[in-house]
Amino acid sequence: MELMGQITTDRPLLVLAVKEEAQFLATRLPILLTGMGKVNAATALSTVLGRGPLPSGIVNLGTAGALRPGWTGTHVVGTVLQHDLDGDLLATLTGERYGAPLTLPDGDGDGAATLATGDAFISDEAARARLAERAALVDMEGYALATAARLAGVPLRIVKHVSDEAGEGAARSWRESVAECARALADWAAAEVPHYS
Repeated sequence: MELMGQITTDRPLLVLAVKEEAQFLATRLPILLTGMGKVNAATALSTVLGRGPLPSGIVNLGTAGALRPGWTGTHVVGTVLQHDLDGDLLATLTGERYGAPLTLPDGDGDGAATLATGDAFISDEAARARLAERAALVDMEGYALATAARLAGVPLRIVKHVSDEAGEGAARSWRESVAECARALADWAAAEVPHYS
């Protein structure tokens, strides 16, 4: 976890997993690098929110794998779900529902993407096909960040740029495309995030 800058109540906090995704951000806004995966994302964001002050909002910028053909570019996420938690089984065991999909403030907009989050880097065709039935994009942090932000009462936007096709060769594709993705995310933030410049 690395927090660059100071969080204030009048400005948003930018949250990314790794420095490679943040390399072209040119802003005075605070930036939190959480590390990869749900545990790192949840604990890093919860830690900074728990220390206070709370930011005016949170913008999660990052890369995502495309689960469906034709998905490229930058996408605002409307719904996020966990793909590696068996909520149905847990409900039968406990009678309580855990890990239900979360609708974000952008969830009512046309074209808002559904993002599946899990700790597995999706790099095989069978997993990709299974997830494509429920979501268009896949990442490793979004659901955890959405949960932490919701518990703290801070609005969250998730914006993902497609880095790979979440199948065979995805790891290689991510390494080759992360700089291009980082530039696209920085351009989106400069145009869409209040107080960016």
